Amino acid sequence: MRGNRIRRPDLSVRIPGWGSIRGRMAIVLAVPTCLLLALTGLGVADRAHDWSAARATESQVGILLQEQDLVRELQRERGLTNGLLSGAEQYRDDVRRQRARTDTARTSLRAALAKESGDLPGAAAAALRQAQLPLVDLIATRTAVDTGRADRAATLRFYTRAVTALIDAEGVGAPDGDRRIARGVQALQALARATEAVALERGSLNGVFAARRFRSGEYLDFTDVRATRVAALGQFRQLADNAEKSSLDQAFGTAAARRVTGYEAKAEAGADGSSLHVDATRWWADMTTLVDALHGVRKQVGDDVRARADQVGGAATRELVGFLALGGLILAVASALALFSARSITRPLGALADEADAVAGSRLPDVVKYIQGADPDTPLPAEPEAAEVPATAREITRLVAALRNVERTAVGLAAEQAVLRRNSTESLASLGRRNQALLSRQLGLITTLESQELDPNALAELFELDHLATRMRRNAESLLVLAGEEPPARRWPGTVTVTEVVQSAVSEVEQYQRVAVTDIEPCRVRGHCVAELSHLLAELVENALMFSPPQQPVAVYGWRDGGEYCLAVVDRGIGMTAQRMAQANALLSGKGGSLLAAPTRFLGHHVVGALATRLGAHVELRATEGSGVTAYVALPTRLVQQPDASATAAAT
Repeated sequence: MRGNRIRRPDLSVRIPGWGSIRGRMAIVLAVPTCLLLALTGLGVADRAHDWSAARATESQVGILLQEQDLVRELQRERGLTNGLLSGAEQYRDDVRRQRARTDTARTSLRAALAKESGDLPGAAAAALRQAQLPLVDLIATRTAVDTGRADRAATLRFYTRAVTALIDAEGVGAPDGDRRIARGVQALQALARATEAVALERGSLNGVFAARRFRSGEYLDFTDVRATRVAALGQFRQLADNAEKSSLDQAFGTAAARRVTGYEAKAEAGADGSSLHVDATRWWADMTTLVDALHGVRKQVGDDVRARADQVGGAATRELVGFLALGGLILAVASALALFSARSITRPLGALADEADAVAGSRLPDVVKYIQGADPDTPLPAEPEAAEVPATAREITRLVAALRNVERTAVGLAAEQAVLRRNSTESLASLGRRNQALLSRQLGLITTLESQELDPNALAELFELDHLATRMRRNAESLLVLAGEEPPARRWPGTVTVTEVVQSAVSEVEQYQRVAVTDIEPCRVRGHCVAELSHLLAELVENALMFSPPQQPVAVYGWRDGGEYCLAVVDRGIGMTAQRMAQANALLSGKGGSLLAAPTRFLGHHVVGALATRLGAHVELRATEGSGVTAYVALPTRLVQQPDASATAAAT
């Protein structure tokens, strides 16, 4: 079965560029992008255009049929009105009923146009609205007819102008997609012009037959209308299919159409103005039959166009769905490739990130801690075996190797820094101890000389030398504090008053004459903390003297605060900015960072912070009211001797 084991395909060999991250991303992005652009540009846009055009054609043809209903009613109203104005009073009731039908068709067209205007081309919708403007004068024209003030020729021209405007609007915004649809719309418009010519002939001759003769210019209008009809029917026959041509032939092959031909021949005989003996009612009935037949043909053509548009729209929809499905498939393939590529990148990067977190969070700190706590001659710990990072790309492999190099370099630098820090600390501690030992011997010798000297001037100089040596001893002890070493024990048995501690601190500063020890509430502190507390206060007092004007004193106050005891060193110097005071308080609390990174002018704050940490005291700088800085020291209860209750009562 070993020979039949399935192996994962090596894509880095089969697909060029797959061995690098850049190559993978290029493949993942290029394949779906090219396919989707080709699909979208060549297929979806074309099918969407066909679908939109078919939908617009359906809406437009529906509106045109509504419009032709209005044209049909206007044509009938025009013919009946023309006959009425020619003296045929029998048309008056027909005219009244026809006006109602015209208004109904007009209202239906407005409603359909408002409903379908969103699907119509903008030019077509605008043209249809513009075509209805001549109908604004329809009511005035009807009123003139009813009152007998209307001129027959002018009224005929008004109706003809309104009908012509509606028919002309049909050709605006015609679809340009499918050829059969475009030819059908053109045929529909040609048939509309032919129908209008027949209807206009019906109306004009209706007045002529009612008046029994042609008036001036009416015969020429009659011949122009017939020529327009012949031209429009010829154009329709060029555009229509066989079924539509057959329907047209049937419309003109009826008995009514043949009688109409006879009436037209009689009208031609009256071209010289002679009397015409044609029954206007029969002419109107036969011509109305022909006009209705032509409207039927127009409805058939319109239905054919709508059916073709629906067919084109359905085909476009199916093809659009197919293209979208293909696009979805391409997206799925692209997503699968992207997911595979992303996993091949993110998995090793995630493992690499975990490795980096382990180095930064535990391994490197543990190694540094081990190095700092071990002897100088102890060899570095063995490099831990790193977790294997699954990676096939060259870039990730190089990144893993670089991380290993960073870890080794960091460990080496940490070892060097630990050695350097240990050497610096040991040097400071050694120097501090030597200085302290020498200064202790020097102070002992000065004390012996003071006890033997009788000359007041020499004795004063010895006192000055004693004060200077005391300050030097404090500096030596500061070196030990900075080095983290415990200074040699200088402990007092029992307890010591706070006043004595403050006086001891003042004696260790240079300008002790400027220090005013005032308002110190009596209290005693434990003897084991006296040296460190005195050292802490001396650093604060000397700092206050350094940043105060020479003529300004520095005051020291002390008071009880519950079980604690508080001390305040107040100066009226130049003060500190809020940012600088925050940095100083961070150092005093022991949270100000490494000693090696601190400027040398802030070493005193490091000393105070270290001493405060040893004592468990809280030290904080605050702005003095007016100007200057006040250093507050709060001693914990364990360092302060609590007052005797009986003594307190007796004092009260």
